[in-house]
Amino acid sequence: MGRMRVLLLDAAPDKLLDRELERLLGHGLAVTLNLRRVTDPAGVRAAWAGRVAFADFDAFDEPALVAETVRGGLGYHALKSRAGVPLRAAFLAAATGPALANRLRVIGRAGAGTDHVDLAAADRHGVAVTHTPGSNANAVAEFALARNLAAHNEAAHDGRWSTPAAPATELPELTLDIAGLRRIGSALARRAAALGMTVQGFSRRPASAEPAVRQVASLKCLLATSDVVSVHLPLTEQTRGVIGRAELALMRPGVLRCPGPAAPLPGPTRTEVRCPGVLSCGIALVCA
Repeated sequence: MGRMRVLLLDAAPDKLLDRELERLLGHGLAVTLNLRRVTDPAGVRAAWAGRVAFADFDAFDEPALVAETVRGGLGYHALKSRAGVPLRAAFLAAATGPALANRLRVIGRAGAGTDHVDLAAADRHGVAVTHTPGSNANAVAEFALARNLAAHNEAAHDGRWSTPAAPATELPELTLDIAGLRRIGSALARRAAALGMTVQGFSRRPASAEPAVRQVASLKCLLATSDVVSVHLPLTEQTRGVIGRAELALMRPGVLRCPGPAAPLPGPTRTEVRCPGVLSCGIALVCA
């Protein structure tokens, strides 16, 4: 049997890419790197020529992804993605086609979540799907907590020292409510509590006890008592639609919503988020 073929759909940043390639090659894998998201493609080609094969395509363009996967009838045993490239039924059928010399066996994601993959189709075609939950929990928690600091930092460096009409609210005056107390939610809770915030949380599943978190019985109770809401729920059939118009209506005017990765708000709900005075920050994502 020849070497296992691996396609890296999107490159790790900077020196992390070098370490990743060395480890994959050290395991005897035949690696193809997609250069589309590489900062210095010419430099990477020069550094890894003869050891790594290269491609250059938009992984988010399904026809282009399929074309690379079946190119020359070779196929790949494994695909790895960092950005959650959508891998749907049509792609999975093509990547496991009987005419390919190497049919897809595993999809790996360097990050949390598998909602980018059609899991039912993957199961039908015998493709395992893996991810690394918790690997970026601290980074996401810190992003959610510090999301608005960049604007204030920019204003200060530009010499814009505006005087608020009323005294600014300080963090110890605020209650942060977290929907989802797994790795990211718990990491956020610890950081917020260290800054003096009151932290409440709701978890659909039994969560490890966090001394800094007062757990509430339901999502409705959580939303009705918050000053700041941060949503950290995976997008599944069970969470899709868990926060909609009715839930947003429970929130008090002026609530700051700092959601984590789940599903985009639908158009009508985006408008309603602004109308009652609910302020949206972060990456504008919530289960919908």
